[in-house]
Amino acid sequence: MDTTAKMFCYQCQETAKGTGCTLRGVCGKLPETSARMDLLLYATRGVAILNDLLRGAGASRCDADHQVIDALFTTITNANFDNPSLDGFIRRAFEMKRELIAQCRELGLKVPDAPEVTLEAEPEDCEKLEPVTGVLAETDADKRGLKQLAIYGAKGAAAYARHAANLGYEDDDVYAVIEKVMKEVSRTDITVDELIKLVLYMGEGGVKAMALLDSANTGRYGNPEITKVDIGVRNNPGILISGHDLRDLEELLEQTAGTGVDVYTHSEMLPGQYYPYFKKYPHFAGNYGNAWWKQIDEFETFNGCFVFTSNCIVPPRKTTTYTDRVYTLGVVDMPGTHHIEADAEGRHDFSEVIARAKQCQPPVEIEHGEIIGGFAHHQVEELAPKIVDLIKRGKIRKFVVMAGCDGRFPSRDYYTRFAEALPEDCVILTAGCAKYRYNKLPLGDIEGVPRVLDAGQCNDSYSLVRIAMALKDAFGLDSINDLPLAFNIAWYEQKAVIVLLALLSLGVKNIHTGPTLPAFFTSDILKVLQDNFNIGTISTVENDIATLINNN
Repeated sequence: MDTTAKMFCYQCQETAKGTGCTLRGVCGKLPETSARMDLLLYATRGVAILNDLLRGAGASRCDADHQVIDALFTTITNANFDNPSLDGFIRRAFEMKRELIAQCRELGLKVPDAPEVTLEAEPEDCEKLEPVTGVLAETDADKRGLKQLAIYGAKGAAAYARHAANLGYEDDDVYAVIEKVMKEVSRTDITVDELIKLVLYMGEGGVKAMALLDSANTGRYGNPEITKVDIGVRNNPGILISGHDLRDLEELLEQTAGTGVDVYTHSEMLPGQYYPYFKKYPHFAGNYGNAWWKQIDEFETFNGCFVFTSNCIVPPRKTTTYTDRVYTLGVVDMPGTHHIEADAEGRHDFSEVIARAKQCQPPVEIEHGEIIGGFAHHQVEELAPKIVDLIKRGKIRKFVVMAGCDGRFPSRDYYTRFAEALPEDCVILTAGCAKYRYNKLPLGDIEGVPRVLDAGQCNDSYSLVRIAMALKDAFGLDSINDLPLAFNIAWYEQKAVIVLLALLSLGVKNIHTGPTLPAFFTSDILKVLQDNFNIGTISTVENDIATLINNN
């Protein structure tokens, strides 16, 4: 076996076109960490193949479903940089494979002779197995790109499924789609046409996963409502909670009540401010900072403790002073930080975080004022008569969906400039951390309707689809493609990939994405997407305003 294979990763927007990260990830991921993730995903494909077989016999296992979604989630960009943590995931995956193989044999099911099923390995074997388990094991560039597109979509859907499961909401159909995708990408005889269908099938699963999480969040915490969020600070010590998991936010607020410690949201946790359930906590102070990539600077001025509930953690600099005040949960881990394990009921004990926070100075104010959000589908549907009237009277000419992820590349200022250049009769629909490029701009409103309608987290892109469907019905149109609606979506990592695939599976066309196209889009893959969905990439602000706004 050739043991000279190098790290190869091109799952996020920061990788070089067509080459990927080969020595160290731009995200900070090391080759030995990447190799562990590849081995984990390879073993997880084996788990998926076996559980899919058992599902056909009516005997699939929920703990195997959880094994699959957690393995996919922990390998998402900016979630887990800790090799010992990944070693634990790897060992559990191989143990799960052995249990499923035994169960299949007990039921008289023929165990597939697939290498993903039969391979036995230890975490320390990861680097020598890279030629087999790594991305480049598939030598056909088109098939490799489509397989990775399907896997990255599965990662995004798995993250949403985990958040829903944490609230007690599970759907076997979602698990079945994810595991079917992981099974099919393992086939050596799969064709490009089959892979294209598989990618759209994963998109359908993404719609189901986002709908499930929407039900979980609103079922527990109520429908988001229009909310003004303070972006200043108070005089008490603080804990800054980042990520996406609302159950973790609930537990933190419960345990900090009456302690003299305030809780602030960060980045993708900002939409937690919009849920009525959380407004009963007077120490739920506001939002601190901006998108995930600015944390290295902004955390220095916050002074308190930090809780990461999901991806978006960034490796600190050598000069960083806050690393020892970072606490991670679930699939998130980072060397030098503290990991809080959940108990048997899935709850976390934040007493150590709270005690540490009490010893800290209050946050230093880095901005002040308010931002407005809470425009998820239920709230916007209540506003629908007014919005329809504004459209009919020509006050609103177009809605522009600017959802997705933010990133640190300078080219990202395109989205700020695009928002500033939009005509005043255009309204932005947003979700995800891309909003931080324009949610603090003074864009005003149209007869009381803000020109930036923030639906929430990246998974709340589902809300944007629900809003579009409601407007389609209100105008009696056959397709949301007939609406005065344009899509200019920013992508960075796998949650944006599943949003894109979900939109494509729903038949949405004419989507612009950027600031660059994914490196795994070969010219042939791009041609298929262009021919079938007219998908494109951003160019200049002036050209895109003309194309998306003035010519439609």
